[in-house]
Amino acid sequence: MKRSSIISLSGLICLIALTSCQKKVYQFNEGTVFGTVYHFTYLAREDLQPGIETELQHVDAELSMFNPNSTLSQFNKHGTTPFDLQQHPWVMHVIEKSLGYSKISDGAFDITVAPLVNVWGFGFRKSGDATQAVIDSMLAFVGYTKLTLKEGCVIKSDARMMLDASAVAKGYACDIVADYLKKQGVTDYMIEIGGEMALSGKNPTGTDWRIGISTPVDDSTSTNQEWKEKLTLTDRCIATSGNYRRFYVKNGKRYAHTIDPHTGYPVQHSLLSATVVAGDCLTADALATAFMVMGVEKALPLAESLPAIEALFICSDDSTDMKVLTTTGIQAWKK
Repeated sequence: MKRSSIISLSGLICLIALTSCQKKVYQFNEGTVFGTVYHFTYLAREDLQPGIETELQHVDAELSMFNPNSTLSQFNKHGTTPFDLQQHPWVMHVIEKSLGYSKISDGAFDITVAPLVNVWGFGFRKSGDATQAVIDSMLAFVGYTKLTLKEGCVIKSDARMMLDASAVAKGYACDIVADYLKKQGVTDYMIEIGGEMALSGKNPTGTDWRIGISTPVDDSTSTNQEWKEKLTLTDRCIATSGNYRRFYVKNGKRYAHTIDPHTGYPVQHSLLSATVVAGDCLTADALATAFMVMGVEKALPLAESLPAIEALFICSDDSTDMKVLTTTGIQAWKK
């Protein structure tokens, strides 16, 4: 063998050895997606942000209502003939799980609420003033029981039906990123997209992840950094829903973004925010929304009855103070 070939081979062996022995360090990524900000912290040998971004773009292409070319947008324009989702397993999964959450919550969570979200000015299309007559007409084609899954297809009972995945898209995106990181051999991570989180392993200090739950004060700019509660978690997902960031005031009246699918109106009750801890972020995100619609009197007993689910509720009382109500399992994480 020529001497130059021996040197090249030795160099290649050294390069492989150095690469395989490269030390894992915590990587920190941030960016924007779905109109919000993400932050990822994970222990890996290299920066995986390009691959993560590809996964997020895929979620947008499947589930975004604001992307006119997404699979969900195409379904919203579709008629009552079966819409084939066999090539779109993510969309099928979200719809299937959403229908399950609707049944659990007696329709408090409802993926078919898009027309009502739009008419109140919080969706991808603003339909006009939310008069009682308009709302009544929309309630005729809003409702999860009007949607059918059959042999890999989803079917509307009314062509005017539209789906809104915004209540679960951030949570599901956290699950997708978590799956991607696991496939890269990453076991220690904190994935956060717009406040929804997937957590695993340890943080850079070698301890479980310390998560703050914001004080629910009017904060449309998302700049409030005051923590009402703190939880120490790992190998769990957490999502918070509240009406203190997405709202508007018209003619002196405040309108929040959480719409009750039963009445067609924004919810009005003492529950300011609902935080759910679950095994996956899609579940946490969906149930947090359902609990906000239900109110704490109905949500707390439901949360207690669900396996592997814990919840924390921040409510207003008769004074200017706030009170915190939780399921029993939350106490183990308040340390």
